Amino acid sequence: MKAFGEYIGREIKIENTAWDGLIPALQTGTADLVISSMTIRPDRAEQVDFSDPYANALLAVLVNKNTDASSIEDLNREGMKLAVKAGSTGHLYAESNLQNAELMALPDESACVIEVAQGRADGFIYDQLTIYRNWQKNLDTTEAIFIPFQEPEKWGIAVQKGNSELLEQVNAFLKEFREEGGYDKLAETYLSEEKKAFDELGFQWFFDFADDTDGEDE
Repeated sequence: MKAFGEYIGREIKIENTAWDGLIPALQTGTADLVISSMTIRPDRAEQVDFSDPYANALLAVLVNKNTDASSIEDLNREGMKLAVKAGSTGHLYAESNLQNAELMALPDESACVIEVAQGRADGFIYDQLTIYRNWQKNLDTTEAIFIPFQEPEKWGIAVQKGNSELLEQVNAFLKEFREEGGYDKLAETYLSEEKKAFDELGFQWFFDFADDTDGEDE
């Protein structure tokens, strides 16, 4: 976002906003852009307009080390308690696929991680990158379960419905940023350990769109 601000010659002010307040912030005009792990989904696209994808994400589960679970299927049984970030795709996945477990819908990922690390929840389902990072921060109390056979979700930057001028600026910036190696620099600076781990685990990288259908990065 800071690079985008430089691109359009505007100051960027970042507001930390609760997840359930993000789309309303766009709708009321109190925010111009949302960039917050937001998956491009048809139901959300009815409320906001999305940029071209800027990242991939797949789901994983952070589990307490004392939990008797080694796969996603092990969590789908009575007596299991799962923390989910309310309204996230992890929440939606759990509602559809883990119906035998008890769900704890919490406002943000840090609250979910605490529940798992302190043993009040068996697991927390969220994107792989966040799960990996929190697993590394809590190696004494947690483990990570990676879910196989998933199609990567695409994250986009959201703008107010109908704001085509800003959306065009965002898309033009994302294309130029990728072509000039901006994503590679972000990975080198902030995500080098995660990139190495993803390569070793055989996961599609966060910023890798090489498999897109047009054969070119977007």
